[in-house]
Amino acid sequence: MAMKPCSKTRWSEGEQEGRCEMTKSRKGKSAAERQPDYIPVTVPFAATPAGETPGIAQWAHRAVWTDRMLATLLEDKVRGGKWHTLNDKVFGEKNLFGSARKVLGKKGAAGVDRQTVEDFAEHEREELQRLHAQLREDSYVPAAVRRTWIPKPGSSEKRPLGIPTVRDRVVQTALVHVIEPILDATFHERSFGFRHGRGCHDALRCVEELLAAGYVYVVDADLKSYFDTIPKDRLLVIVKQKISDRRVLGLIKQFLDQGIMEDLRTWTPESGVPQGAVLSPVLSNAYLNPLDHHMAAEGFQMVRYADDFVILCRTREEAEAALAVVRAWVETQELKLHPEKTHIVDCREESFSFLGYSFRGRLRFPRAKSHRKFVARIRQLTPRKSGESLDFTIQRLNRVTRGWFPYFRHCHWNIFRAYDGLIRRRLRRMLLKRHRRNRKRLSRNQRWPNAYFTAHGYISLSASHVRFVQSKGTY
Repeated sequence: MAMKPCSKTRWSEGEQEGRCEMTKSRKGKSAAERQPDYIPVTVPFAATPAGETPGIAQWAHRAVWTDRMLATLLEDKVRGGKWHTLNDKVFGEKNLFGSARKVLGKKGAAGVDRQTVEDFAEHEREELQRLHAQLREDSYVPAAVRRTWIPKPGSSEKRPLGIPTVRDRVVQTALVHVIEPILDATFHERSFGFRHGRGCHDALRCVEELLAAGYVYVVDADLKSYFDTIPKDRLLVIVKQKISDRRVLGLIKQFLDQGIMEDLRTWTPESGVPQGAVLSPVLSNAYLNPLDHHMAAEGFQMVRYADDFVILCRTREEAEAALAVVRAWVETQELKLHPEKTHIVDCREESFSFLGYSFRGRLRFPRAKSHRKFVARIRQLTPRKSGESLDFTIQRLNRVTRGWFPYFRHCHWNIFRAYDGLIRRRLRRMLLKRHRRNRKRLSRNQRWPNAYFTAHGYISLSASHVRFVQSKGTY
């Protein structure tokens, strides 16, 4: 027998949740939940428990970090609290070679010098020897960053993306190998963005646990153009709190002061770190790290992923106080909160978005931008006048849904049925254009039932959700 959700009819979200809550038994389960064919409305993030977060010793680059150095870092026994001699670790031959392997493996675009990763790989030995000599002699000068604009997901706006040269990416990676463990050791446990062994689902799991514990008033905050507005001098002050090597600090400053080439015009921004640079994630985390510790010291529950963060509170008064603290801190650090995207939400009555999900009560949905992006991709792959075969179109759709589902699999169950319906309608629209003759006058659903697309290889999102529920034993 096919598994069914706890509601057989199309109630609204609130009615669906209310119906399940009203039928709760004394044992804590509703009548629907006791049925053998029950499917949970939403599979909690806790159903996929977090793995053990790797310690710094497990991911630190061993060409740089010896056992003795790691012990000094983890036990916080460095003299004066600052690391002094690090530059020789940056231009170490093994470090540069490992950095080149990473950069070449990612196959990124060429920078302003038009040197591709393939070009660099052809002369890798000579390139690394030249970088080693320039860094050792303190004569290395980064090239300008090539700026391009990429569309924001689900929006007509675009965001700037900086593309350094391959040589600069290798040096930045080598520099990250040296400074990342030092800075990461100071990061707060509620910081999840761009850190080893941590991801979006870990941050979402933390938010879910706080919501279940009664923290229902949410400060949904947004920093306006964060990466472009980070003050360089203040950022360097934070880095200098842990690193005192003059040449390493000078190298970081060189990358912060890189020129931007756009439309054959080169200019140097007064603030910010270029998005797309290898150094940007760790430096952007370092600048917001004091906020993490400050909010924790004030007793607030804040969860942050890069520049995206929420503060969860038990009362509106507490949420207003938290927002006031954030506003004051942001002003002192020369940043700006987005006036239209920063607000306080009672998640029992309104929804708030975090990392692609929209939360409302116990319900989880893709946020509006994520929904629009996914629907736009489906429409792009299923044009009415497509010349591709049905099987090929379904294969392309499956590649998209297989990539989308693992991230959004914790959404409300009827979202998957709705997307399945959309995809099948688009496919029937394509088939109708090709097969206009309909002598039996059958409807589209009769001519091409759901089983028809399954036979041609379509992987249903609803079926994927059922398998996910079964694998987690949450029903």
